[in-house]
Amino acid sequence: MSEKKNFGREPYVIAIVGAGPRGTSVLERLAAELRRTQSHSRKITVVVYDVHDPGAGHVWSTAQSRLFLMNTPAGFPTVAPVRTHPDEPGLSFDQWRAAGGDGAALSSVERTELEQMERGSYPPRALYGRYLRHVFDGSVAALRSHEAVSEVRFERAEVTALHRGEADYLLQAHPVDGTRPHPRRSGPEFELRADAVVLALGHVSARLNPSQGAMAQAADDAGLLYQGPNVPGDVAWDKVPGGETVLVRGLGLNFFDVMVALTVGRGGQFNEINGGPGRALEYWPTGREPRIVAASRRGTPYRAKSCIEDFIPDSVRLRYLDSEVLVQRVAEARMLNPEATVRFDAHVWPLLHRDVLLAYYRTAARRHPSRFEVDPDEFVDMLTDALDAEHQAGSQVWLQEARRLVGELAPAMGFLDVPGLGHPFAEQGFPSLKAYQKAVMEYLEYDAISSVEGEKDPLKMAIATLNAGRMIVKDLLAEGLISDESRLAEVQGWFEPLVEGLASGPPLQRIEELAALARAKVVEFIGPDPEFEIDVPTGMFTASSPWVDAPAYTARTLIEAMMPANRVLQTDSPLLRQLLDDGLAAAFTMRNDQGEPIPGQGLDVVGEPYRMVDARGLAHRAIFVLGLQLSSAQWGTAIAAQAGAPLDGAARTLGDAQDIAHEVLRMSQVKDLVQPL
Repeated sequence: MSEKKNFGREPYVIAIVGAGPRGTSVLERLAAELRRTQSHSRKITVVVYDVHDPGAGHVWSTAQSRLFLMNTPAGFPTVAPVRTHPDEPGLSFDQWRAAGGDGAALSSVERTELEQMERGSYPPRALYGRYLRHVFDGSVAALRSHEAVSEVRFERAEVTALHRGEADYLLQAHPVDGTRPHPRRSGPEFELRADAVVLALGHVSARLNPSQGAMAQAADDAGLLYQGPNVPGDVAWDKVPGGETVLVRGLGLNFFDVMVALTVGRGGQFNEINGGPGRALEYWPTGREPRIVAASRRGTPYRAKSCIEDFIPDSVRLRYLDSEVLVQRVAEARMLNPEATVRFDAHVWPLLHRDVLLAYYRTAARRHPSRFEVDPDEFVDMLTDALDAEHQAGSQVWLQEARRLVGELAPAMGFLDVPGLGHPFAEQGFPSLKAYQKAVMEYLEYDAISSVEGEKDPLKMAIATLNAGRMIVKDLLAEGLISDESRLAEVQGWFEPLVEGLASGPPLQRIEELAALARAKVVEFIGPDPEFEIDVPTGMFTASSPWVDAPAYTARTLIEAMMPANRVLQTDSPLLRQLLDDGLAAAFTMRNDQGEPIPGQGLDVVGEPYRMVDARGLAHRAIFVLGLQLSSAQWGTAIAAQAGAPLDGAARTLGDAQDIAHEVLRMSQVKDLVQPL
C-alpha cells in the first residue's frame, strides 16, 4: 500500500454556484484535470450550490412534463467530451443513450424512452435532465475518490450575496426546501469562505421589460390573466381556462410548449392519418382545450428541423466562408491598427451568402433538373464561376451576376432571397382571416415536405449551410474579430433573428401537430407584426395584424411564449443584483457606430477562462463566469456543446469549463496566493 500524502495546509475551497449543465461540466473537467496531473501539494474542497436538482438544474428538471422536447437531436448535445476510456465520469448524451443509461437507475418510463430513441430522435427535456444527473453523480464520485480532494458536497441553497475579502471570497446562502416551481427559503443564512468561485447560473428570473410590465399592471387592474415570460416547466398551465380564446405572443420554441401543454397536456390526442407530409396527423379534442390564437412579428412559426440524424449534415461544405482567411486578414490589419476588426455585412455575410446560394442551387440541380434551361451541372459550374469571381472587398457585383444567371437559365427555380426567408409574408396583405389561415397552412405543409426530404431538399440544405456559417460567426465573435457596432446593428439586428427562425426550430413532429391543430380550429394565427393591447371599455386583451383585414381577436388571457430575458441589467437574481449594486460586477460595455457605450446583455469579463470584472474595470483573480452570463463575450451561449466537436469550436462551453478547471487547480497549488482585489 502506498504511503498517504501529507498535504499540509487547509484545503483550497472552490465554490460552484449553479449545478445545471455548465456547473456539471466544470465538475467533470475538474475530475479529468486531476486525473491528468500528478503533483498536488494542497487538497481541494468543492461546494456546489443550486436550488434545483443537481445536474438537471432548472430548465432540464426531471420532474417536468415528458411532452416538452429538446430542439436538437440526441446525437448533438453533451456536457462532457466523448468518452474514450471506461474510467471517465463523463460521456456524451448519445453515448449514454447507446449504453442504455450507462448503469443509471432509470424509471420504467425513462427506460422505454431510451429503448425507442435513435441518434436522430428529439428526446424529452426531462430525459436529458436524467443524463445530466448521471454525469453530475459520476463526476462527484470521481472527485471524491481522488486523494487530492478533501470534500465534495452539494448544498440545496440559494446564494444571495458574494463579498470580496482580503484573500478569499465570502458567500452567503439560504437553504431552500426544494418545492416547485418557486423554492422558498427555509432556513437561516449560512456562509462559506471560498478561494475561487465559478458562476454557472444558467437561466435566472428577470424583471419584465417596460412594455411587459405595463401590460401586466393593466391586466391586473382589469382582472385579466397575464402570463409573462417563463420557463415552461414553471408555468401553472391548469390556470389557463379551457373553452376560451387565449392569446399567445411568440411563435418560437416556447410556443410549441404552450401548444402541447394546452392540448395533449389536457388529454387531447394526435392520430396518424397517412395524409402525407403536413397532413400526417389529425387531432381529437377533449373540449378542455382553449382556442389558441397566436402571432409573432414574422407571422409564422420557426421552421422544422430536417429529418436527418446530424445537427449539421456532413454533406454541408463551406467553400467561401473560411474563418482562417478572416483571422489572417484581421491579423494583418492589426499590424497597422491594433483595434482592427471585420464588419459582418461587408466581410462575412457576402461569403456566407455565396455558400448558401451554392448549396441551394447545387441541391436543386440534383432534385429538380427539369427546372433548368441548360444542363443542371453546367448551370452549377457557371454559378460557381460567378461566385468565385474576385471583386473589391465588400463588393456585391457577384450577386447581380448570380441573379442574372438564375433569371436566364433557371427561371423556374427563381432567385433565393435568403434574408427574405425570415419574413415569408413581408408586406403581403390578406383580405380576411380565412385567407391568412390558408396561407399559413400552405407554409406549414411545404415546410413539412421539405423536412422529410432532408438533404435532398434545396431549401433545407441552404438553411443547413446557413447554420454551419452561424457556428463560424459564433467563433469570430468570441475571438473579438467582429466590431461591436457590426454585432449590434448587423449580427444581432438581422442575422440572428433570421438564422434562429430558420435553423433553431422544433422537430418535424411539432409542425405536423401544429398543422393538425390548425385544421381542427384549435389554433389560429393572427398575422405578421401583431399589435397586442388592452381595450379599456371592454376590459379585454385584443390582438390584430395590420396585414390582415379582419376584426381584432379578444381574450381574457395572454401568454408570452418566451423565456425570461437573458440581460444582467434586467435580472431578478438576488446574487446578480447584489454584485451589480455593490460594484463587484458590471455589464459588458459595447460601442455603437457613434462610439457611444451600450450595455451588453452579459457580465463584463476578461481573459480565458473568463474572469468577472468589477465596476472599476478590474478583474477578480478567482471569480469565473460560465454560460448564459457570457452572452456579450460570446454569442449563442444557450447552444449546448456539440459532442465530438473541438473545444475551441462548437464545443466551446466545454473548453470554457476545462479552462476554468485547469486554472483553479493551478491556483490551488500556488503557495501563499494573495487576493489582490
